[in-house]
Amino acid sequence: MQKGNIGVTTENIFPVIKKFLYSDHEIFLREMVSNAVDATQKLKTLAQQGEFKGELGDVTVHVTLDTDKGTITISDRGIGMTEEEIDKYINQIAFSGVNDFLEKYKDNANNIIGHFGLGFYSSFMVAKKVEIVTKSYKEGSKAVKWSCDGSPAYEIDEAEKEDRGSDIILYVDDDCKEFLEKEKIQQLLTKYCKFMAVPVAFGKKQEWSSEKKEMVDTDKDNIINDVEPLWTKTPSTLKDEDYQSFYRTLYPMSDEPMFWIHLNVDYPFNLTGILYFPRIKSNLDLQRNKIQLYCNQVFVTDQVEGIVPEFLTLLHGVIDSPDIPLNVSRSYLQSDREVKKISTYITKKVADRLLSIFKEDRKQYEEKWDDLKLFINYGMLSEESFYDKAKDFALLKDVEGKYFTFDEYKTLIEGSQKDKDGNLIYLYATDKEEQYSYIQAAKDKGYSVLLLDGQLDVPAIQMLEQKFEKSRFTRVDSDIIDRLIVKEDAKKSELSQEQCDNLSALFKSQMPKMDKTEFMVQVDALGAEARPVIITQNEWMRRMKEMSRFQQGMNFYGQMPDSFNIVLNSDHDLVKRVLADSEGATTEALKPIESELKGQEARLAAINQQQSGKKYDELTQDDKDMKAECEKAVQEQKDKKQAVLSDYGAKNDIIHQLIDLALLQNGMLKGEALDKFLKRSVDLIK
Repeated sequence: MQKGNIGVTTENIFPVIKKFLYSDHEIFLREMVSNAVDATQKLKTLAQQGEFKGELGDVTVHVTLDTDKGTITISDRGIGMTEEEIDKYINQIAFSGVNDFLEKYKDNANNIIGHFGLGFYSSFMVAKKVEIVTKSYKEGSKAVKWSCDGSPAYEIDEAEKEDRGSDIILYVDDDCKEFLEKEKIQQLLTKYCKFMAVPVAFGKKQEWSSEKKEMVDTDKDNIINDVEPLWTKTPSTLKDEDYQSFYRTLYPMSDEPMFWIHLNVDYPFNLTGILYFPRIKSNLDLQRNKIQLYCNQVFVTDQVEGIVPEFLTLLHGVIDSPDIPLNVSRSYLQSDREVKKISTYITKKVADRLLSIFKEDRKQYEEKWDDLKLFINYGMLSEESFYDKAKDFALLKDVEGKYFTFDEYKTLIEGSQKDKDGNLIYLYATDKEEQYSYIQAAKDKGYSVLLLDGQLDVPAIQMLEQKFEKSRFTRVDSDIIDRLIVKEDAKKSELSQEQCDNLSALFKSQMPKMDKTEFMVQVDALGAEARPVIITQNEWMRRMKEMSRFQQGMNFYGQMPDSFNIVLNSDHDLVKRVLADSEGATTEALKPIESELKGQEARLAAINQQQSGKKYDELTQDDKDMKAECEKAVQEQKDKKQAVLSDYGAKNDIIHQLIDLALLQNGMLKGEALDKFLKRSVDLIK
């Protein structure tokens, strides 16, 4: 028997392993099974090279639970180890300077294992004692047993073992008993070892026993992995059904993917994989972290931010590369030069694939555009290089359901949708039903209207306005139709300024009080055929409020009230009628008020003129009091005038009906106000 201490420069490496690897302690099983698979594949390679002349036979790796003994055993029929090899590979941990070790790697469990080749020692995260019973494939080799109880002390002794290979026996510690549950081991093997390149068996397959009325073990091994997953095969040998079936294996509860990309490159790095385009209509967050990263068919992570560009995290599928180390931190991945090359390559492949689908079968591409749009918008917004490629296959869809490339749509509207300053105006709607009348008004003018109803369309608009030369996007309900694309100076209203002011005050006094909502009233000559009252919302302000949902630092806009413009059409008969009726009903009451108001305003103007050359602190108290008294008198007369107009407006059913019709058109008439409108409508019909 040989006894000794493991060659480390610290008194006890194992508490360090337990302490710093504890948050990732489940990866011990991945490490153990990976080692067994590696040992098996090395033997296969030696056989191919003629250095091993024996029979390979069954090379399945077996994982066995013994709940009575409290052990997990990982067995392989690989190359095994001699006593000298155990001493070299197990007893000598190749690092020095424990203080540097603790400081450098204290925050990352995976880095400790990956950097120092401590995969085997990850077993001590869950085990109080570990035994290795191994026999080398080399002729004349003797079986040996290595054991260690979690201290630097170990023992090596002769052992009985008929076959080549290694059995690693983990005596599970009392604080890790969950790893003695069959379901837990099954779950971990499925997560980490599902596609390892050598068969991995855990327990036996089960079948239903009609006699015992329960599932019972058969004599067949329960193989948990697919040793030749789809991404390792040549694309030309595969059919669509193969890709769809593999997708269902990866994501059993998901809808069918739209299409996929089979990655296969061996220069300047090695990379294989399959990336699927899922159907994404909304909710970006639900779609993330569906790409599984593998290293030689061993699962590494599904947290792929930093490995692929952010927008590609919306894709589903598998990436496998031996150039990505098995045990690394995400911060390492984000700074690694090879990983960045891989990221750039994948982005290019995705863009090339989308362009080829667009060119080869545009009809099919258009049918899938609504599901693709969110992904492509996200890519163009987050990756400048992706926009340069995507501009050739990104589409715009109009309210008729027709699709255009950016260049095609520009050509379509260039002749009709330029304003007087030469800006090209892209009109759009976000809801065909709610904005129907605005869309119709635009179409009646011969304009085209886009449908931009996606989750990222507002940020995309901001981006496209910067990319397109002399272009602006404007929502169809953001202004009256003649001001959406200003071709010439606006037609002046025939009404006097006083009449316009009185009309505005009259309608504003009857606007409903809504939470976080403001109404501005203005009078415009829109033509006798246009509607009498139209509600619009400023494009810039509304867009800023919508953008506040996506961008930090814009919360200020999100807190602001919604502001709507109420446009009164002075050319419409009903508005003219309201004006005439109001003048007839209020003229006598307003005459003395307006006379007094004009007098006070003239007096205030004179005071302001007199005081205009003086600073405030140069004015006498009498000067200040005189001005304040005059301002108060002006406000009193304005309040009296407003009260007269409000009293009249409150009794005028046509004013209320016109306001409610405009609110109804914009989905803003609800509850009690809607009920009053319906009753009033019936009364007006009688």
